[in-house]
Amino acid sequence: MSIEETEVVVVGAGQAGVAMSEHLGAHGVPHLVLERDRIAERWRSQRWDSLVANGPAWHDRFPGLEFAAVAPDSFASKDEVADYFAEYARRIDAPIRCGVEVTSVRKNAGAPGFRVETSDGAIDARFVVAATGPFQRPVIPPIVPDDAVATQLHSSGYRNPGRLPEGAVLVVGAGSSGVQIAEELRRSGRRVLLSVGPHDRPPRRYRGRDFCWWLGVLGFWDADTPPQGAEHVTIAVSGAGGGRTVDFRALADAGIELVGMTSSYDGGKLRFAPDLAANIELGDAKHLDLLRAADEYVERNGLDLPAEPEAHVLGPLPGSATDPLLELDLAEADVTSIVWATGFATDYGWLQVDAFDENGRPDQRRGVSAEAGVYFLGLPWLSRRGSSFIWGVWHDARYVADHISTQRGYLAQHTPDRSTDRSSR
Repeated sequence: MSIEETEVVVVGAGQAGVAMSEHLGAHGVPHLVLERDRIAERWRSQRWDSLVANGPAWHDRFPGLEFAAVAPDSFASKDEVADYFAEYARRIDAPIRCGVEVTSVRKNAGAPGFRVETSDGAIDARFVVAATGPFQRPVIPPIVPDDAVATQLHSSGYRNPGRLPEGAVLVVGAGSSGVQIAEELRRSGRRVLLSVGPHDRPPRRYRGRDFCWWLGVLGFWDADTPPQGAEHVTIAVSGAGGGRTVDFRALADAGIELVGMTSSYDGGKLRFAPDLAANIELGDAKHLDLLRAADEYVERNGLDLPAEPEAHVLGPLPGSATDPLLELDLAEADVTSIVWATGFATDYGWLQVDAFDENGRPDQRRGVSAEAGVYFLGLPWLSRRGSSFIWGVWHDARYVADHISTQRGYLAQHTPDRSTDRSSR
């Protein structure tokens, strides 16, 4: 049985895989993009019904295509984002094969390249790009036993309030996902508790500009990659309802009960750390730092942007922070559901190569891994703060494609008898 060959196999057809295909195509590099589901499937089936992008449409897109039916300052729905990537892939004629799962990638013994085993047969490739991104395996901390409440689910499994049993809901995690889910549940009439950890809390808009614009002109999107293993900081910002600044004081005023980080469970009681006030104040400090940096930028450049002195006035901490709830009897509080908005972990069990450090994390620099010929794309802080965002992954993909093209040139000089223009067959 013959083995299919191509120069590059890209695993995953989300935003990273589509961007990778565009840049490889621009270099004339033969490649295949393998996707086990549909293009941008996680946007379609692993997000809640009302989710919108956290950045405005002018910002959260690739350079070559605007959103067709979304105003520049509006926020695309999850389905509009998925449709956008499907349309982008069609326009660039990306060689994407859907419904094909990659089961293993191994280095060829005594020969260049890799053997890619898939649900549709084997493929030999000179290079492999892992473009599956950071949202591969939902993480639920092992704190609460399965039978403690009627329903426990990760935010990726939440759809809408009507899908949860009657009763109060605890949302654990106060980043963008946790805050938006908590607000939606509260509007539906539920009692909602929100467990708040450390976070960044940028203003949605300030002095007439979105925070995405401010992070751009201030150079924060291009911040250097932190030391390997540095903890990812939760960002609490919302595009829901036309976009607004996340303010935990306002959430408390709306009836959401704030608690500190969820720490332990015993005998039907859940315990929370006494850190709520500290977590809110830390987010406030970062919020005010950004406002001051923006004011300095306006003054330094003589921009005519309206001042917002009221944005610097935050008001007192909510009572839930000054007199925190430290223990909750779940049955007495009628908590029937826990939604864990606690992030994701990567899962590279299929990538059986020497491209990981001693802790199992990708050993890479700007997507170029320690295993020659293997690349990573779509991870937070791959090259900069903006790497996991739609526009950021596009620029990272260009760097990786340039690297692959350069390596192909070296290999062509070393093995002149082997065609460097192989195409899939």
